[in-house]
Amino acid sequence: MKNKILVIAAHPDDETIGCGGAIIKHIRNGDSVSVLTISDGETSRDVNDKKQRNSNFIKAMESLGVKNFDNLDYPDQRLDVVSLLDIIQNIEKKISEIQPNILYTHHYSDLNIDHQITHKAVMTAARPLPNSSIKEILCFEIVSSTEWSVDDVFMPNYFIDIESELDEKIKACNCYVDEMNIPPHARSIESIINLAKYRGAQVGIHAAEAFQAQRIIFK
Repeated sequence: MKNKILVIAAHPDDETIGCGGAIIKHIRNGDSVSVLTISDGETSRDVNDKKQRNSNFIKAMESLGVKNFDNLDYPDQRLDVVSLLDIIQNIEKKISEIQPNILYTHHYSDLNIDHQITHKAVMTAARPLPNSSIKEILCFEIVSSTEWSVDDVFMPNYFIDIESELDEKIKACNCYVDEMNIPPHARSIESIINLAKYRGAQVGIHAAEAFQAQRIIFK
């Protein structure tokens, strides 16, 4: 049976940076992949920037090969003033609609507050109720957020080989032209490539995306 994948990210670009390679690999394997972003990613900027980010989101989804994607359009960097229950209920609706068995989302200790809230909302919406479709919850890392945490450290224990997907992932990252910075900034194409190579070297392969497994149920 093919997998049903749901990626839930705080902002457009997080999904590509965090698990773009995994998304491409799932699609190549015939899995169904859906992406849901929580924030518009641009409320703190002007209207034209918001339109550009939305346009870039669509381009990135096309580049990755994702056909089912949506944005809840909550305010960027202000999820802490939004009703957490509203976010949870919207995620619950998407889970009910998609019935995913694998769910990707943010790590709980990211420095970015929107990432933290997204993780909390996802874990509540995906709580282990009887007959839940969800069998795996994997937390990805985001350069310039996960590694900047001063609390709990991201400790990967699940790796996906993306050697064959890395070039396509970088093409999708380049769709977010305004979000990519010049090296040595952490959020740069160079840093994303270097992280993939480093995570790969940790497990003896050329390139990987690393995840912290939040929950895995084997049957």
